[in-house]
Amino acid sequence: MGVRDQAQRVAQSVLKAGTWEGPALACSLDYDARFLRRKMLATDDGIGFLVDLAHTTSLEHGDALELSDGSRVQIIAASEPVLQITAGNLTQLAWHIGNRHTPCQMLPNMLIIRDDPVIGHMLEHLGAQLTKALQPFTPEGGAYGHGRTHSHAHGATAHDH
Repeated sequence: MGVRDQAQRVAQSVLKAGTWEGPALACSLDYDARFLRRKMLATDDGIGFLVDLAHTTSLEHGDALELSDGSRVQIIAASEPVLQITAGNLTQLAWHIGNRHTPCQMLPNMLIIRDDPVIGHMLEHLGAQLTKALQPFTPEGGAYGHGRTHSHAHGATAHDH
């Protein structure tokens, strides 16, 4: 397929997980790659397309990009190196993780962060048991909206500065 054909496939809208159904190609992206505005991507089958969104967006597992040719590409959270955190006081450990602005996936009996030796070392000293794993990473969104935030700026707010 030529570059010209790829350029004609443009994604300018996101369909959130659970709001769409039907056939779709798949595009597996890790946590960092799911935060984008404008970027050339390829489906898992190698079909290229351009993402050209109005705003930087955090894509979640199960979201879909709607392409200009009417097809859809489902976003799959790709496996990546993580640390599974168990044992110890998970509430205290979650506080320390959040205090360092480290993205964290929270499960009832486990916290999951991207594999970070410095944060892992700190958590071990706080009583955590760490297990390295390779799995999709889907952390909690920011307090002032869905997805991640990269500044303290936010729209509707419950507080003034």
